[in-house]
Amino acid sequence: MLELGLIWRRGLLLLALLACAPLQAQRLPQPSTRAGGDDAAPAELATTAWTRDQLDAWWAALRHHTVVGGDHLDLPPELLPPADEAAWKPVAMPDVRSRPGAAMVSDARGYEMRWYRLHVPGGRDEAMALYLPRLVTLSAAVLARTDKGWQALLDNQHAEREQWVQPLWLPLPGIGPQGLDVVVALPVPAGSYHAVSRIWIAPRDQLERRWLWRVRAQNGLPQAVSLTLAVLGMFALTLWLRRPEAIYGLFALGTAAWMVRNLHYYVSLPASPAGQDWFWWATHASMGWVMLTALLFALRFASRRILWLEWALIASVTLVSLLSMPLWLRQLDMVVMQYTVTAGVAAIGTAWVSFLAWRERRTELRIMAVALIFGVVLGGHDLAVLAGWAWPEHFFLMPFATLAVMLSFLHAVQRRYVGAVEQVQAENSQLQEDLDEQVSVLHAQNAQLREAERQQALLLERQRIMADMHDGLGSSLLSALVAMEQGSMSHEQCVEVLRECVDDLRLVIDSLEPVGHDLVSLLATMRYRLGKRLQIGGLKLDWDVQDLPPLAWLEPPDALHVLRLMQEALNNVLKHAQASRVRMVTRHHGSYVEIRVEDDGAGFDLQSIQHGRGLKSQIKRAQRLGGKLRIDSQPGMGTRLSLRLPVERKE
Repeated sequence: MLELGLIWRRGLLLLALLACAPLQAQRLPQPSTRAGGDDAAPAELATTAWTRDQLDAWWAALRHHTVVGGDHLDLPPELLPPADEAAWKPVAMPDVRSRPGAAMVSDARGYEMRWYRLHVPGGRDEAMALYLPRLVTLSAAVLARTDKGWQALLDNQHAEREQWVQPLWLPLPGIGPQGLDVVVALPVPAGSYHAVSRIWIAPRDQLERRWLWRVRAQNGLPQAVSLTLAVLGMFALTLWLRRPEAIYGLFALGTAAWMVRNLHYYVSLPASPAGQDWFWWATHASMGWVMLTALLFALRFASRRILWLEWALIASVTLVSLLSMPLWLRQLDMVVMQYTVTAGVAAIGTAWVSFLAWRERRTELRIMAVALIFGVVLGGHDLAVLAGWAWPEHFFLMPFATLAVMLSFLHAVQRRYVGAVEQVQAENSQLQEDLDEQVSVLHAQNAQLREAERQQALLLERQRIMADMHDGLGSSLLSALVAMEQGSMSHEQCVEVLRECVDDLRLVIDSLEPVGHDLVSLLATMRYRLGKRLQIGGLKLDWDVQDLPPLAWLEPPDALHVLRLMQEALNNVLKHAQASRVRMVTRHHGSYVEIRVEDDGAGFDLQSIQHGRGLKSQIKRAQRLGGKLRIDSQPGMGTRLSLRLPVERKE
């Protein structure tokens, strides 16, 4: 779990560095204070009322001039800058007509060509350029007056899609001693919104740095931010698919909405008017959904949720999106009203998030609240720029606010994930402690159980020994005592009984010795105990014992049975066989082992004798061991007793 948390934190750090990489990779050159001075070139304005047909003829002439070339534009006077000097008036730049909240858009009102004339003084050897930071009109054109008439220096129809976010840059041709008159031609719908920033004409090397800074800040960085957020959104989507939590889904939806908001950076406008209407509706409406997903995401981190407020936010954004669709009111420009309502909803939601952050004192919620406030402020700035209320030369700052908000969201997700990992670790630690405690209890119980089993085994062993001594040694001693009291037992007989009792006692003691399940060691101990007695009885013991495998089941009670069987066999040889030699043999036959006691005594007929108590006792002992006892004997041929024991005994 720790390794997974470390991988997660490293992944988030890598994504954050990826998000900030454009800021480092594109180190923006700052605008030079010496770039033509801070004062733009003075301009004069003349306006001409045009119809749609005249505007189309103007654009067609520009396209023809671009393809065919020529030293002047072949157009009627009404489609050229006014020749009457009285038509030109000084104009204060920037020139802005603010956008109303809702305005009718129709070709019936006609168009207005706005001519901005600037004079470039002669006598300069260095290359000059024209720079116009912001321009919100129809496609621009730049003309220069020559001896042969007006010549087109720039036709911006091919870049009209980006013109509102792309600063205008034009290197000027060589300037003669008399100077050069330059006219910037900007058509606009009559009475509609337009914005024209100040126009700079200065040495090219001075203006170029300012233009590059503007291009990168206004176009390059927003595109980089959008692509970075797209990567983060795909990452969040993969997390949501593997673990469907709302925060991951909302993050992915927010980045997708932001990509739609910036479609104009990546795709061309549709050719049909209806397609363009839907394109711009999608880009404008998506901003509301970006705001909505951001607020819903932040509210997921509050301990208290107000569902009616969340549904009110969703309903507001949905209603604005539906009302602004180009299915109805197609002639109504509602962009400012749409963004104003969106900004109001964002301000309300951000205020509530900020209140929750202040009340709950949660770090991640506070950071998100600060980022959302930052976004609302920059959104207000962009609304003022869009509507033409203020800062007409500023570019839109919302991409940077979006990046800040998304990074705050990443921080919140990282904090939640780390918190979850720490909680799991704490729970695992608690479970481990509980488990260790239970293991300790089980160990104690097992120790008690083992001690109880040991005591029980000792008790059973005592009872077994007592029973054996009572039935064997005790019975023999009692019989001898009674016989001695009655005078029916001689001294030699008494000694023999006592010797048997001693041997029996030794057998019991030997059976308790640890022999490691080794039958040969057990027999060797018996040989040591009974060797002198056999020698006194005139028997020579032939020891033909081979190594045997260990018998895992051979415990002290089993060992005593084996010893008693062998003792009984040897006693029978001493008392009844009239033998001079006895042979002890062991063999391993795969699944069983065999112990044989063979003598060269008188033998007996197995069919003619009756099985006494001794033989029955031997057979029972062999059965208890899981083995088989066999006796072979013939008169005059000696006797052979064979005990077969299994190597592995089934319990």
